[in-house]
Amino acid sequence: MNIVPLLQNLSRLAMLTGMALVLALPAAAQSIRVKEIAAVQGVRTNQLTGYGLVVGLDGTGDQTTQMPYTSQGMANYLQQLGLTLPPGVNPQFKNIAAVLVTAELPPFAQPGQAIDVTVSSMGNAKSLRGGTLIATPLKGADGEIYALAQGNLLVGGAGASAGGSKVQINHLSAGRIPGGGQVERTVPTAFALGESIDLGLQSNDFTTASRVTDAINKALGAGTASAVDGRVVRLRAPADPNSRVAFLARVEDVRLDAAVPMAKVVINSRTGSIAMNQAVTLGPCAVAHGNLSVSISSNPVISQPNPLSNGQTVVAEQANIQISQDKGSLIQMGPAAQLSDVVKALNSLGATPQDLLAILQAIKASGALNADLEVI
Repeated sequence: MNIVPLLQNLSRLAMLTGMALVLALPAAAQSIRVKEIAAVQGVRTNQLTGYGLVVGLDGTGDQTTQMPYTSQGMANYLQQLGLTLPPGVNPQFKNIAAVLVTAELPPFAQPGQAIDVTVSSMGNAKSLRGGTLIATPLKGADGEIYALAQGNLLVGGAGASAGGSKVQINHLSAGRIPGGGQVERTVPTAFALGESIDLGLQSNDFTTASRVTDAINKALGAGTASAVDGRVVRLRAPADPNSRVAFLARVEDVRLDAAVPMAKVVINSRTGSIAMNQAVTLGPCAVAHGNLSVSISSNPVISQPNPLSNGQTVVAEQANIQISQDKGSLIQMGPAAQLSDVVKALNSLGATPQDLLAILQAIKASGALNADLEVI
């Protein structure tokens, strides 16, 4: 008996069995840190905004005859400097543009700290390139001034025009001043107050809240964390500020297995984009897809009268309407338990992204799509 073929068959069987075992193993859970899915409540940025003027433009500023608030803003600024324009004088500024200045005040910002600001034209200025923002107070939602902004703008675009032709690259009516804002006032937080600190999860998920609580208690001791609801986890923190910072640093580095997200399909009706997560599954269903086209053509028809009939030649239009429909096939789509299977099943229809919008909505209405459908 020749044992070589037998050994070869046994080795192939062992390889196939090993492959089957590897494919049958569940995918390893993704390990994430607490800081990636949660943040301390109350520690957040604050939006600042203000009205300002950009000067030094090369004739590309606002047309003050159409934007009177630009001249009014400059007159008020000159008055603060001790210069008063004579009554009835309305100067036509071409190198000035009225702008809105926005910035984000980071948490725990201290007076003197520099922040980045964004400057956007609010008038009909052609370009802010080369301009300088004069001192602009930035206010919060409470109307208080929290920062001052000033500096030279960085505009990423470029443009030129001559003889009625115009060439432009990127955007010229908005710019940025890195470090152009200076913090003048701090925002009080409740970080160092109380005996507890609340962690806010990025999504409302009871599974994630339970896993975060268990992971923190395992790493830092039982009773350290307790879940309040599906979004908030309460921590028992030390009273000393230094110890509290070290405590939160340890909490942020605690690792846990990520929970499987809720199945969701997001559709952008404006661009036709479709995105779905790995939890989306598809039940058995049948989908018919076909295109219907209507073609209308018009041909001129000349009507000639009979001789000696005193008639007139008349030109009429003859319309020809044709309706054609591509073959629509009823495609059987079996159950799909993985994201790749769902994508393959949808691609087999040969539909465009716009067609897939209607197909997914119809599948969801029939109950075969096991996911939430969100249209943005």
